[in-house]
Amino acid sequence: MDAFEKFFGVVARGRTYSNTLYLLLSFPLGIFYFVFLVTGLALGIPLLILWVGLIILVAVFAAWYGLVAFERQMAIGLLGEDIPPMTRQDLSGKNLWQKFTAALANPVTWKGLVFLFAKFPLGILSFVVVVTFVSLSAALIAAPVYYRYFNPQIELVSWNGLLWNPVWVIDTLPEAVTACLIGVVLMFVSLHIFNGLAWVSGKFARVMLGNFSAPAAAAVPAGVVSAVDAYMAPVAPAPTELPAHPLEDPSKSDLE
Repeated sequence: MDAFEKFFGVVARGRTYSNTLYLLLSFPLGIFYFVFLVTGLALGIPLLILWVGLIILVAVFAAWYGLVAFERQMAIGLLGEDIPPMTRQDLSGKNLWQKFTAALANPVTWKGLVFLFAKFPLGILSFVVVVTFVSLSAALIAAPVYYRYFNPQIELVSWNGLLWNPVWVIDTLPEAVTACLIGVVLMFVSLHIFNGLAWVSGKFARVMLGNFSAPAAAAVPAGVVSAVDAYMAPVAPAPTELPAHPLEDPSKSDLE
């Protein structure tokens, strides 16, 4: 019963549709990231000799850092992925140069750049998978309506590289109803595939967009250190109380 509910309950989960939205957005965003980064780097690096390239590269650097932060928030919001912060350093009170050098030393900055470039091929893959399964499922589900009102003969074809070859010719109502049932099942299967692909994308975003380095140990106030040291210090033995009068020579008798 649990397996049955998990399979058919996927259509009622809000996360399914946010995952699908993330996969669909990956394609246009991946194209934008690729074009922007390639253009910016291709312009900035050759123009470094004129100092204009340095301004371009700084602008590209600031933009890609912002895009990495945007992708991290999108993965958290749409995929529900728990991603560590981009930096473990406290940059409050730092000047602009110190923040810039800290960003350069941050591994997430460079992992994020790889992530932005990888978004292009991954976005194409995600878009193709989503569009293919959605289109095929919708076509099969609508087969009885199309058969009844538009065309009594439906051909499902495939491309072999040269020609479109018919795979299934639907020319009777029972076949159209059978296609509809197959389309319903395929729709549920497709949603599970989308969730699986989104799960992989979320784990990839977690690795590339989060800083897993251990945070620096918090500084302990000096007053606390002094109090702890005083508490842990060994207790000095109490001084021996001296007699009121000097000790007399024990060899002498009291009767003397």
